[in-house]
Amino acid sequence: MFNTHFDTKDLGVVKLSRMEPIIQIALDFVELKRAIKLAHEAVQGGADWLEAGTLLIKSEGLDAVRTLRNEFPNYTIVADMKTADTGRMEVEIAAKSGADIVCVLGGVSDSTIKECIEAGRNYGAKIMVDLLEVEDLVQRAKQVEEWGADYLCVHTPIDAQMKGKDPFSALKKISKVVTIPISVAGGINSETAPKAVEAGASIIIVGGAIIKSEDAREAARLIKK
Repeated sequence: MFNTHFDTKDLGVVKLSRMEPIIQIALDFVELKRAIKLAHEAVQGGADWLEAGTLLIKSEGLDAVRTLRNEFPNYTIVADMKTADTGRMEVEIAAKSGADIVCVLGGVSDSTIKECIEAGRNYGAKIMVDLLEVEDLVQRAKQVEEWGADYLCVHTPIDAQMKGKDPFSALKKISKVVTIPISVAGGINSETAPKAVEAGASIIIVGGAIIKSEDAREAARLIKK
């Protein structure tokens, strides 16, 4: 079983791919206090990685990442910067704030993604490329893996979820052409998490199913199970 108290910061790509799926909690709050309270409940239920969501970072700044690092020194902290420009600078400030993984949008310029990857190597952060709204998912996934990205994210936005779309068909296609771990986000809950694993995801990103639940600890436990 995956030990949530193990220092996951040093996990390599090969090791991660051989372990049971990781549960990443997207802390999409506007108030840092609420995010920290929920994070404590979620890790008690078995959450593995903690994500400072884009909304939280926009609301509270990188203090959100710093606080998560201080509160959870042995957990992997993801900064969902959704970087679209100034890649080198955004990765640097996120890494110096304590982020282990920094997210960049896959639909931005090639140079921005490459800058993020280079900066990640310089400052000790891994780079997750979010394929949100990328037109040719398979081609982009292959490209960013060749450039040195550490993780991919197959992401179905809320508007698409409202129309009944899910990430699983795209996930299956991408998992056949890349070797780096793939995360999946977009309406994941205890019922759909197994489908995500079957489709090739190594990292299951959960937001609303946990942060909007009445009992975050129990919700996390059920999804982990």
